[in-house]
Amino acid sequence: MKTTMTMGLSVTAAALTAGALVNVSPAAASGARTAAAVLPSCPQVFGHGGYPEGANGWAKDQVRQPNNYRAVDAQKAWGADGVEADVQLTRQGTKAVMWHNTSTNGLTGGKQNITDIWWAAGTGNLKGRRITRGPYKGERVYSLREWLDHVRSQGLIALLEIKPETRSILSDPAYAAKAWKEISDPIKERQGSQRILVYSQDSWIQGELAKRHPGLIKGSAARWTDSVAWNEPVPAWSGNMVQWQAVLKQAPRSVMTNYTKDYRAWLKGKCQ
Repeated sequence: MKTTMTMGLSVTAAALTAGALVNVSPAAASGARTAAAVLPSCPQVFGHGGYPEGANGWAKDQVRQPNNYRAVDAQKAWGADGVEADVQLTRQGTKAVMWHNTSTNGLTGGKQNITDIWWAAGTGNLKGRRITRGPYKGERVYSLREWLDHVRSQGLIALLEIKPETRSILSDPAYAAKAWKEISDPIKERQGSQRILVYSQDSWIQGELAKRHPGLIKGSAARWTDSVAWNEPVPAWSGNMVQWQAVLKQAPRSVMTNYTKDYRAWLKGKCQ
């Protein structure tokens, strides 16, 4: 008897369910399916290398910025659409190079400011130095032209930050013309076949970039999405989830993150 009642209830429930489905209009059912399927567009993801915040960050820096080939390749493998990297100038603006730090801290040889060292001339030149620590130990410093070519070969968008340290050279009448050519010419040579964006945190440099490369100024591209302050050892990615969700709800066209691999994994199923 107990079994029969259970079966009866099951049949009745099934019949009621079927009846409910039958009574739903095709338009309403379609609307429900459409609402369930609506997701924000996935943003383009720009990989950024974290730098330790706080006092003496240089002592903990593991040189993670995608300024060298192996770092660019890693960002590609983690799912980046583009990479943010740093342009410095060597002595007298003789070479535009890819390096984050003000000095050669993190490289072989004696410590010098990048703006005081020659690219290829003399003992201890920048070209002959190698990274001494972190995941890209042994890599070298690349010129802007070399780096742009490699980024293009990986199918990535290049986002260039012209570092504030370059202002002393870019604004010096004795070196400005050559120094600006070192930055601008590689961009102009490639912009027809490669997507390149530029910006600077220095307001004067940003103004000059707007005059020289008006169509390439970053603007609101690659919005910063992380909330966790970077440090070494690396903080857990999960601390970013609330901020990641808040930014994603605003449907940004692109975001920048220190956690490229984790962000890509988190993004699955949340956008289309």
